[in-house]
Amino acid sequence: MSRYFLGVDGGQSSTTALIGDAAGRVVGAGHGGPCNHVGAEEGRTKFISALNACVQAACLQAGLDASSVRFVSACLGFSGGPADKEALVHEILPSGRTLVTDDARIAFAGAAGGAPGLIVIAGTGSIAFGRNAAGETARAGGWGYLFGDEGGGFYIARQALRAALRSEEGWGAPTALRSVLLHATGARDMSDLLHRCYTSEFPHSRVAGFAKLVDAAAENGDHIAREILHESAQQLAMLAAAVRRQLFGAGDVVRLAYVGGVFHSRTLLARFQSLVELEEGNRLAPPLYGPAAGALLEAYRAAGVECTLSNVPSQKF
Repeated sequence: MSRYFLGVDGGQSSTTALIGDAAGRVVGAGHGGPCNHVGAEEGRTKFISALNACVQAACLQAGLDASSVRFVSACLGFSGGPADKEALVHEILPSGRTLVTDDARIAFAGAAGGAPGLIVIAGTGSIAFGRNAAGETARAGGWGYLFGDEGGGFYIARQALRAALRSEEGWGAPTALRSVLLHATGARDMSDLLHRCYTSEFPHSRVAGFAKLVDAAAENGDHIAREILHESAQQLAMLAAAVRRQLFGAGDVVRLAYVGGVFHSRTLLARFQSLVELEEGNRLAPPLYGPAAGALLEAYRAAGVECTLSNVPSQKF
């Protein structure tokens, strides 16, 4: 009888499922809607629908009957963590062994291809996560916009908004960020824009999107924008260093991957690379696979199966 394994990446915008056979070959892929919140009844319904949709689509591509297949092992990683989803997953997913975890773990597993190392993730927020050869794990950051997320998109946008406000009020250095932000949002002045940022018109994800404007201003020569990106790169490098110290010895060779929209900034990435590679043994590299493949690798790992993935579909990092 054929043995199949399941990996699921459940995020804020979509859910992706990958099914692999006993040899590590991906035989099916499927997609569903977002499944990051399940608190209210509406959220529970959306979660079940998204999970079922992506698993059923992956089963269809793999030639499996979704109503009767039972996976040897499954790993599901969710944005926002597993606490409010684990019971539901065990209720609706047929699997001999099920691991429900957060998105950092599966992003790391995919980025490193299942090998030891660490990853820094910087999108709207930020977090660093790693695992060593002994299987020990560690994290740093990821505590949200109030208490953490240093170097992430929201952090960069907040620094830019503060710099633009100081410039407007006459107690900060001149910067093009003021005119850039006002033009992009249609606000009258910084007072108007900051008041809008406290309303539902500007959720955290939208404010974090201002990080792209900061990058463009830096590319156009704005000194303040460049300083913000350099300082954000330093914050992210500090997260990486914190995880490295917990898991690896001085001089150990460590593959350090990076993922997330913030790293699309050439200015930030160049500074980040120069900082992390000051540590002897660090080797910075882009991710090998996306988080759905990472979830599948974790499913194999949970079952004690060692394999190399093949036929992996492309996935946005």
